[in-house]
Amino acid sequence: MANYPSNYAYSFFDVVATISGPGGSGTLSDGGVANEGISVEFNERVTTQYGADGNWIHVLHAAKGGRVTIRLMKNGLANALLNGIFDFDTSSSANTGQNVITVVNPVTGDSWTAIGCAGVKKPNVSYATEATSLEWVFNAGIIDGVFGSGHPAITG
Repeated sequence: MANYPSNYAYSFFDVVATISGPGGSGTLSDGGVANEGISVEFNERVTTQYGADGNWIHVLHAAKGGRVTIRLMKNGLANALLNGIFDFDTSSSANTGQNVITVVNPVTGDSWTAIGCAGVKKPNVSYATEATSLEWVFNAGIIDGVFGSGHPAITG
């Protein structure tokens, strides 16, 4: 018999994302998240440099930062939360970069924690016949976590 994965499904409903910091805290994965969802992007840990003769050297960087992007529909409740956090964070450099964002999927076992998060800018806004999503982008000092095994957790 062939080896097949034990979990054949994925749902954003299983994802739990939160933000916490001195400017506010709350859930980011409840109602109003756009179809594009939430993404966690990692900075390069290894770069390669090449010499004129074709030789190379791989450079391992100690930094483990990256970027977290939360995409919300215009009527998403978290827009007000993120707007307040951004305004507080950018009111003084003493407030900037103190947020923690977590993104967890207990069904697949994925778990990411981004610390030292600072909002990059307020989302671009357009008003048109079709609503567009708002993208809240945070630079993260460190992103740590794991990809899960993909096996569903036992839930009751």
